[in-house]
Amino acid sequence: MNLYHCSIDLRDTSKALAFAGAIDAWMGHLKTRGVIQSWRLCRRKLGFGGPRARDFLLEIEVENMTQLDEAFRFTASSEEGVERLYTTVHQMVGEVDVALYRPFPDPERAERMALI
Repeated sequence: MNLYHCSIDLRDTSKALAFAGAIDAWMGHLKTRGVIQSWRLCRRKLGFGGPRARDFLLEIEVENMTQLDEAFRFTASSEEGVERLYTTVHQMVGEVDVALYRPFPDPERAERMALI
């Protein structure tokens, strides 16, 4: 499992509930198509956080790097509705930072093997 984290601030003209609805439609479509495992959207509570903390956190779970690559390819596809769903979300985003996480320690690191 890998976790793709997106820390997001909306554009000044964007509304939080409209953004949440657009994320629900887009992530739901990605999940239905099997290119992500699950997702969740969180909002910073009471403005609590450090100076660089963004307002929203979108966490997307993928099985492995292959599935993440499939999600990126799907986003770039010409399948009907994909561009509309993606653009609806993207046009609301002002600033975003992304990171990729994995559970730790994980079996790949704990049982490392060498070929030489």
